[in-house]
Amino acid sequence: MIRLILTTFATADDAARVIRQLVEEKVIACGTILPGSRSIYAWKGVIEDASEAVVFLKTSVAGMEKAQERLLALHPYETAECLVLAPDQVAPKYRDWVLEQVES
Repeated sequence: MIRLILTTFATADDAARVIRQLVEEKVIACGTILPGSRSIYAWKGVIEDASEAVVFLKTSVAGMEKAQERLLALHPYETAECLVLAPDQVAPKYRDWVLEQVES
């Protein structure tokens, strides 16, 4: 019933701005920012080495499509990372809280 959306942002401030918007819109229950990550990837023929903030967004199965749609609309990257993870187990009280926060 719960989904985690994994994404990255260039800065923790960019991440916080988008997370706040998604929480206000009730498409996610919360977002966790893990600053200080480093990504090495090929982009338009160049190997990039960039600092980023990893973000986990928590939403419901019912809210997942809307959360992805809004994330991609608000995200500053041209091609934003957006991976959906399905946890096998979630603590019941936490699951219930997430489901209460997200509008279906």
